[in-house]
Amino acid sequence: MLLRFLIIVLCLFNTASKDEVTITWNESKKLRWTDFKGAVEQNSDAVAVTASGITFSFSVKQSNDIFMSFNANATAHFYPEKSWYIKAKGDAHILAHEQLHFDITELHVRQLRYGISKLKVSQSIKENLRHLHQQANENLAKMQHAYDVESQNSIHVEKQAIWSEFIKGELKKYSAFGSK
Repeated sequence: MLLRFLIIVLCLFNTASKDEVTITWNESKKLRWTDFKGAVEQNSDAVAVTASGITFSFSVKQSNDIFMSFNANATAHFYPEKSWYIKAKGDAHILAHEQLHFDITELHVRQLRYGISKLKVSQSIKENLRHLHQQANENLAKMQHAYDVESQNSIHVEKQAIWSEFIKGELKKYSAFGSK
């Protein structure tokens, strides 16, 4: 009999405090249950919650009120202290579902970096960068939600597998903009 677990995993954070521990997305390091250090929410139906998001910053160089250049950084982060799971119910399938949420965050970081790479310095560079970041967060939230709805929070195994292959392909498509 297939055990049905409700997994709520959409938590987006734009920045981490300086003292907050984060895990930066890395292709060779997959999440482990020991990375989930937050307190379990007692009134939740979820088995696990993954907190991840895009950390974004930029700077511009200007001379005489004219923007000369810019630099932007985007990173996919996992927040261990805000992520949790119920030890008695966490299994490899659910962990794979959680990992894919983090992978989806990395995909949107790559897409953001791609968008940034297309920008030219102009007097509206700050607004353009802010807009790209806002769009990345909106698109990320939509995809995270669609993933949970379609996979029924990991219950629908076949849909989970389809999403896994789709995200793998999208990460490859944007590999030139991947986290190092």
